[in-house]
Amino acid sequence: MPIITLTTDLGERDIYQAVIKGNILKLLPTANIIDITNNVSAFNLQQAAFILKNCFYYFPELTVHLIGVDTVNNNDTRYLAVKYKNHFFVGADNGIFSLMFDEEPEEIVELNLDQDFKFLHFPLADIFVNAACHIAQNGSLSEIGFPVTGFEKKMNLQPVIEKNLIKGGVIYIDSYQNVITNITKDFFNKVQNGRKFRLSFKRNETIDQLSWHYNEVPEGEKLCLFGISNHLEIAINKGNASGLLGLGLGDSVIIEFLDT
Repeated sequence: MPIITLTTDLGERDIYQAVIKGNILKLLPTANIIDITNNVSAFNLQQAAFILKNCFYYFPELTVHLIGVDTVNNNDTRYLAVKYKNHFFVGADNGIFSLMFDEEPEEIVELNLDQDFKFLHFPLADIFVNAACHIAQNGSLSEIGFPVTGFEKKMNLQPVIEKNLIKGGVIYIDSYQNVITNITKDFFNKVQNGRKFRLSFKRNETIDQLSWHYNEVPEGEKLCLFGISNHLEIAINKGNASGLLGLGLGDSVIIEFLDT
């Protein structure tokens, strides 16, 4: 059964999801449509990229991932279909692919499908759906577009090493208000080299131990751990870390490694 996932900022209240799903099922009645999320903040490419980057590989290979964030048509808009690690992605060339991919894709095409004027303001329900259904039926990318060599670049906030410090930042806050940083487990382990550490952030708060799970500290206590995304998280056991610790997107965190 072909799988098509949706990652969008369409929300839950309006007709837009239903229009997309209905059009998919018209073209491909056997499609298994999976909502990754439709609650990305409006036009927030970084949020959408973080979510999809950290979950797409849990799906079977050849899954088609339809990305519906900041897709409104204009004269400069390109719509792309991309093959990456044996998955397929359909979305606007607005920088999201560069935020998601750590390596060069196997194939990129700019879609040249005709657009129905009825959907001029809503290409998700027309061009994207047609491309996704074509790919989900084992159609080749070359049949729906022409090859291109790259896509628009946007830069993720990257951690910086200074002497015995890692300077990082907050890149995502999940629905539990856990604070996720741009410091990955591999990056941390490489710099740590077995040393003790002190994580510090706003309000002179510090943490000096990694936890394996959220319940490892008493309720209401702060902790840090590497979550399912393999990024360092700051959390409060059964509490609101972002609100209670005053941490928001873009805020700085510092890890100091101690030579003792």
